Amino acid sequence: MKEKNKKTESKEIFYSKKNIYTHPLYKSIPLLAKLDMELTERCNNNCIHCYINQPKDSILAEKKELSTKKIKEILDEASSLGCLDVRFTGGEPLLREDFKEIYIHARKLGLRASIFTNATLIDERLCSVFKKIPPLDAIEVTAYGMSQRTYEKVTQTIGSYEKFRNGLNLLLKYNIPFKIKIPYFSFTKNEINEFEDFASKLPWEDNVPGYTVFFDLRARRDSRKKNNIIEKLRNTPEESLKFLSRKKEEWLKEKKEFCLKFCEIPGENLFTCGAGQGGGCVDAYGYFQLCMLLRHPQTVYDLKKGSLKDALTRFFPKVRTMKAKNPDYLSRCALCFLSALCEQCPARSWMEHGTLDTPVEYYCRAAHLEAQSMGLLKKGEKAWEIKDWKKRLRRIKS
Repeated sequence: MKEKNKKTESKEIFYSKKNIYTHPLYKSIPLLAKLDMELTERCNNNCIHCYINQPKDSILAEKKELSTKKIKEILDEASSLGCLDVRFTGGEPLLREDFKEIYIHARKLGLRASIFTNATLIDERLCSVFKKIPPLDAIEVTAYGMSQRTYEKVTQTIGSYEKFRNGLNLLLKYNIPFKIKIPYFSFTKNEINEFEDFASKLPWEDNVPGYTVFFDLRARRDSRKKNNIIEKLRNTPEESLKFLSRKKEEWLKEKKEFCLKFCEIPGENLFTCGAGQGGGCVDAYGYFQLCMLLRHPQTVYDLKKGSLKDALTRFFPKVRTMKAKNPDYLSRCALCFLSALCEQCPARSWMEHGTLDTPVEYYCRAAHLEAQSMGLLKKGEKAWEIKDWKKRLRRIKS
């Protein structure tokens, strides 16, 4: 029991709102516990809601990507800093011709590998590699629909559904564990039951289906046209809440536990999450980010001119001291005890507004609706105006 509690406590540190470097258990935590690596932004699909994808045949994007040698060097340093997990994502990471070489190198370093993929490029040779050298973590596959019509409406790529199903069949044939998630669109909701039925029949324990409900805008802020499309695809906060809370008791229990653990007033500090503490994301071009979504030029570190260690010990801690200056943010978000519940963060402020401290109304509305469902707020109340928020939290606990 003591060992279990110890593991749980160590895990929670990475998600704590406190700075892990001041925690008494810090000495037992590696400087870099986990690393995300975007191997490419190119993708063989062209999903209507994607926040990062570039065309698969983009010569410009491919030329800027890190070389195989540089990626291996980064993985080597990550391992030397105590890294235990690496997650390969994109774009579509399997588009890289050197993917197998990179993957095998990571596994030989003893790294547990996670792979985010659309599964359309899974083939017999790759499955043989995964069978011989298991990732040690279930491959995460995104389904864009359970029928050709809905799937290809999202991917905008003819033939992608057949390749997707073929990839899943190969993973099943070779008994390679995978988990599956799906974006929730208004036109795919009629396939949710079929999706959950499929996920429930996967032969592995961790077969709980995942959902993407809130769609992020373009992380590079590179297309107003694409952002307009994504905004039109977004479910309203009311629709999202109705879907997420369809299993009411289970959802309420989970949300209440989360609020009791993390809800507090953040003040003027911009970073109240664990971004950049014990982890980070290397983008396709060699820039080290505090998290996968945050690409503001003042918060990224160029690994072609430095090291993971320098970023983690000098640059990231400095970024995390940044304070909000926007009066609107200071009068609302800085005083809001729902900050942990809200999806508002510097990354999403950047994607939505091009700043680090502008409130995002979409996420604010969603957080207030959730708080009302839990009994933390009455209709019409604003969380930043609530003085007895601690008392309200104690009330939902009892």
